[in-house]
Amino acid sequence: MKLLPLFASLFVALPLRAQPPAAPAAPATPSPNTNIAMWRANLPGGSYSVALRSIVSVSTHEYVVDGAARVTETNIDTVGAALVRFYFIEPNTINAPAGFGAATIEKTQQLLQEGADKAGQGGDVWKKVVKSYPTTTHTRTIEFRLPSKEAVQKVFESAEGAFRLQRNTVFKGD
Repeated sequence: MKLLPLFASLFVALPLRAQPPAAPAAPATPSPNTNIAMWRANLPGGSYSVALRSIVSVSTHEYVVDGAARVTETNIDTVGAALVRFYFIEPNTINAPAGFGAATIEKTQQLLQEGADKAGQGGDVWKKVVKSYPTTTHTRTIEFRLPSKEAVQKVFESAEGAFRLQRNTVFKGD
């Protein structure tokens, strides 16, 4: 009789041990194929992806900032809160008026640069993005600085073509 509880516990425990251990949950892997038409830019500074159905406009333009820098930029506006900017910035060079040589203008710019260097304000300030808070806050703005005007134009052509044709596109920048 003393063996009966021992046999009963073995018969109850046997089915529990016969079940295979639960496999660990596999992490969800997103499919590389998607049914959503997307435009993606892969650049040295990061990546940007947007659903083409969310794009409202694609534009490109040039402007001068405070007379010191010329900016060439492509913007992609979406129905969301974020705006993406792809831009190239360069010094705003002055065209020499008639009778006033380009060498004179270059010498003046060189002297101004030397003065800025001596005052501790040197370096190629025009190469850097400078924001004066709160007047130039770019909240909800995603920014990519590109190496040339040509690169900005290529981004525009890629994004505008994908937007117009509603075709998945990946732009690969250098």
